[in-house]
Amino acid sequence: KCRTGPLDIVFVIDSSRSVRPFEFETMRRFMIDIIGSLDVGPNATRVGVIQYSSQVQNIFSLKTFFTRADMEKAINSIVPLAQGTMTGLAIQYAMNVAFTTQEGARPLHKKIPRIAIIVTDGRPQDRVTEVATQARNAGIEIYAVGIQRADMNSLRAMASPPLEEHVFLVESFELIQQFGKQFQDKLCGVDMCMEREHGCQHSCISTPGSFYCECNPGYRLNIDGKTCSPIDACADGRHGCQHQCVSTRGSYLCQCRAGYYLSQNKRSCSMIDYCSFGNHSCQHECVSIPNGHYCRCRSGFTLQPDSRSCKATDLCNGVDHGCEFKCVSTEGSYRCVCPEGQQLQADGKACSKCGAGHIDLVMVIDGSKSVRPQNFELVKQFVNRIVDLLEVSPHGTRVGLVQYSSRVRTEFPLNKYHSADEIKKAVMEVEYMEKGTMTGLALKHMVEHSFSELEGARPLSHNIPRIGLVFTDGRSQDDISEWARRAKESGIVMFAVGVGKAVEEELRAIASEPVEQHFSYSADFTTMTHLVENFKLNICPEEGKGKMEIRSPCECEALVQFQTNTVAILQSLTEKNILWACSLAQMTARLEDLEKQIANKK
Repeated sequence: KCRTGPLDIVFVIDSSRSVRPFEFETMRRFMIDIIGSLDVGPNATRVGVIQYSSQVQNIFSLKTFFTRADMEKAINSIVPLAQGTMTGLAIQYAMNVAFTTQEGARPLHKKIPRIAIIVTDGRPQDRVTEVATQARNAGIEIYAVGIQRADMNSLRAMASPPLEEHVFLVESFELIQQFGKQFQDKLCGVDMCMEREHGCQHSCISTPGSFYCECNPGYRLNIDGKTCSPIDACADGRHGCQHQCVSTRGSYLCQCRAGYYLSQNKRSCSMIDYCSFGNHSCQHECVSIPNGHYCRCRSGFTLQPDSRSCKATDLCNGVDHGCEFKCVSTEGSYRCVCPEGQQLQADGKACSKCGAGHIDLVMVIDGSKSVRPQNFELVKQFVNRIVDLLEVSPHGTRVGLVQYSSRVRTEFPLNKYHSADEIKKAVMEVEYMEKGTMTGLALKHMVEHSFSELEGARPLSHNIPRIGLVFTDGRSQDDISEWARRAKESGIVMFAVGVGKAVEEELRAIASEPVEQHFSYSADFTTMTHLVENFKLNICPEEGKGKMEIRSPCECEALVQFQTNTVAILQSLTEKNILWACSLAQMTARLEDLEKQIANKK
């Protein structure tokens, strides 16, 4: 066997029509005998075979077979092409295809010899000199073997130098087998790794007349060309490990820090969910952390010394609750309350009387045909005058607007706008609906939708007054009694404003008790501005009346004050009576004097 080290050998076999069938059989035997002397394998010698005539056919490439039995079977299956002799074309194919790394040739830096053995029996029908030179310059060593009628000049033009070692002419096909044994000696020279001290740390690879060193997988050859160093696959920073990269022989693996596990992609790390094990015993919440877990209580609860159970916190005593009047603890929270007659402000802490409080106000305006466009503009101005009276903000007073005729339309809900300017602008952009007067349908819409939390009404528990103001100019075309009653029963304070042909009976049915304070009427749209002030006073009677202190008439201080006031009034009246009496006496005296003067003249 040839022990000189690995080779990449490609047989280029002439199968033109001049090669008779029995002659081609000797060429098969020649190739099989040469392969039989080689140490073939993926890391040893690799062999490929192509045949040519007027075209080139790949029988098997350098990466196809790695056992002599497979190669011999493939060679015995070759069917000759039996056409022309395009030797130059075959050399071009060997250079561009057969000796590429894609087809199994080892990279040039491996220094594994690339050998082409061309076997032909005639003169080429194309040019070979130029393409053979290109192949040799590409690192391919060419042996040219001619049989019988082969042209010696063509053989010399193809072969590598020195020609005496690379050009062979065999007189007949019968002698080619005998030549094959001699040719084996050309391929199999001295094993240089055996003949001298090579100094390779891992492996020595023999080549014709020389050798080179190789390293085991996971190592790289050092600059001295002999020693090897482990490859640190983590050093280039391209490993992609989220936590830690650990180098192994020729590769790497990712590891996670304590408390984490490696994900399926073998690079990223996920924290171990210790709470998912189901043995944490936390009363409320379990929170996973690296290397363990801890228990946490919901807001308003305190973790007990056992680090598992929770107890409600009396937040009124434990926090600065800010309640103006009184703080009431609830489970996990607290709420502020106000004394009777005062309302809790939107901040949930301060208390105020009605006059300084906030409301949820929905105005329901009549947009029927009888109103007419010019009057509808006056209605919108009326609405904006009411808005000017209010302290509009998300946490203060909220305003919604509904228009109705034969149908009902929400112009904007309570939670749409957060300032008076936004509301007034939206009001002026409202379009007049016209058609009928379905006041009952409008009341139904107000109760079911306008004062819902979905459309911005504050929960009833916040004690924010809900006020509905219905503006109409005529008789309703449907029944209003049921939904007027439901509105008041649901806690809505109802105001009714009528203009022109509005029916007093319907206005009184809509208005809350006392009715006289909750309904207003104006004979004409142009004279209804006074209704704004009435509405302001009736929302909260304290508005506009100054600071009136109302005290029980049975209290001692009240009686004293009453007596003092009464005495002062009586004294004032007495003084006025004295002055009157004096004036009367003076007038009587003057009249008597005038009578005397008249009598004397007579």
